[in-house]
Amino acid sequence: MHLAYPAVLAVLLFCVGLYGVLARRNAILVLMSVELMLNAVNLNLVAFDVWLRDTLHSGQALTLFTIAIAAAEIGIGLAIVLAVYRNRGTSAVDGLRDTAEHPDGDDDGDDGDDFDGVALDEPEPAPDKAAQQPQTSQQSQKAEATA
Repeated sequence: MHLAYPAVLAVLLFCVGLYGVLARRNAILVLMSVELMLNAVNLNLVAFDVWLRDTLHSGQALTLFTIAIAAAEIGIGLAIVLAVYRNRGTSAVDGLRDTAEHPDGDDDGDDGDDFDGVALDEPEPAPDKAAQQPQTSQQSQKAEATA
C-alpha cells in the first residue's frame, strides 16, 4: 500500500477538523473537531510507522499516548462545557469572553495593577455628574445575567 492514501485521508480529516474548530460556535462541536484533528495525527503516525518498518513501533506507541491525552482532554472539556451551560444556559463559545474574572472587579483589560501611570500621591479628579448617565435596562439585565 502506498503512503499517499492514508496521508491524503489524514489531510482531509485534519482540514475538516480545522474548519470545525474555526467555524463552529457550539463548544461540543469544537471538541469533536479537535478529536478529528487528533485522529488525523494518529493516522499519520501509524501510516509512517508501517511505511518505515520501525522495529520499535514508536508511531503506534505515540498513538496510544495521543489517545490517552485525547480522552483526558474530552473529560476536562466536557466538564467545562457543562459548567458553562449550567451558568449561562448555552454552550456557545462566543460569549465565553464575558465569563473571564478580572482582579478587583476591573473590566478594563489591563493586568490588574490599577496604577495606569498615575502617581500615588495625586488624588483622582472628581467625576463629572453631567457625563454620568443612568444604566439602561439592557445594561442592567446584562449585569444581572453575569452576576
